[in-house]
Amino acid sequence: MNPHVRENLVIRVRAALATASVLLLAFLTTACGGGSSSTSAGGLTTVKVTVIPIVDVAPIYLGNQMGFFKGQGINLQLNTAQGGAAIVPAVISGQIDFGFSNLTSLIIGTSKGLPLQVVSAGDASTGVQGKDFGGVIVPGNSPIRSAKDLAGKRIAVNTLNNINDTTVRASIRAAGGDPGNVKFVELGFPDMLAALAKGNVDAAQVVEPFQTIGTQQGDRIVASNYVDTAPQLAVGVYFTSQQTLKSKPDLVKRFEAAMQQSQQYAAAHPDAVRQVLDSYTKIDPAVEKSLVLPLFPTHVDNNSVQVLSQLALRDGLITKIPAPQALEQ
Repeated sequence: MNPHVRENLVIRVRAALATASVLLLAFLTTACGGGSSSTSAGGLTTVKVTVIPIVDVAPIYLGNQMGFFKGQGINLQLNTAQGGAAIVPAVISGQIDFGFSNLTSLIIGTSKGLPLQVVSAGDASTGVQGKDFGGVIVPGNSPIRSAKDLAGKRIAVNTLNNINDTTVRASIRAAGGDPGNVKFVELGFPDMLAALAKGNVDAAQVVEPFQTIGTQQGDRIVASNYVDTAPQLAVGVYFTSQQTLKSKPDLVKRFEAAMQQSQQYAAAHPDAVRQVLDSYTKIDPAVEKSLVLPLFPTHVDNNSVQVLSQLALRDGLITKIPAPQALEQ
């Protein structure tokens, strides 16, 4: 990734994680606080949704192709962002109707008083050690053999103080290690494999397709951090603002219904999931065939919400555990 592009990305993410008071002010003063949906020429409601261009969101693209959203009277307008933390402010301000984010970002936001509401499951861990869609990898010749050996090491994560470093710490603890002196290094997923090869980091927490690319190049998976955290850990979800939920409850119900269909179809048709990746990613077809797909559940696992909330509190990401209602579907 171009250094200037990465610098801009870091600035955007950090800006997105600004204090709750700033975001709430934007929410209260925006002229379109009830969401950005409108009626199209065909009588459909145009709905803006921002996602991250990763494997996790394949169901919404697949559902759009299959006509599930049009069947609910929705003309889906999909846009992409680099991370879930950057999507939260856009949903709060009413610039977009729905967004995709990891659960920890929403736990942090909700704990700060942001009016968020989970409306649909996104993806979850397979629950299978060594065969999940995310994990911690090391070079093939590394002396690191298990999660316990990660203690005291430099580990790359895509965003500091979020779901990946908290679950890596959980993985180390589960293996009997002490994560207190781990050095987390913030890197974009596309930069991690090169940093690993150069020895700039000792390990990297990656998701697909970078996990498969890394293992095909000789790297090894030493920990399945999502699996170690909770059974079939809920990772990504779709959410909206409380304002949109109150002002457009029927739209929220229709979006949720279309997502239910999309999740069910994706879970039953993994080949279709791999094929739809071509429509919004640049993954090598050879890599696509070997990808470990996440689970695509129809409901958010409440135990995952509780576990991730406890981890966020333990690791100092939040000072109090938010009420679960906004985070549970």
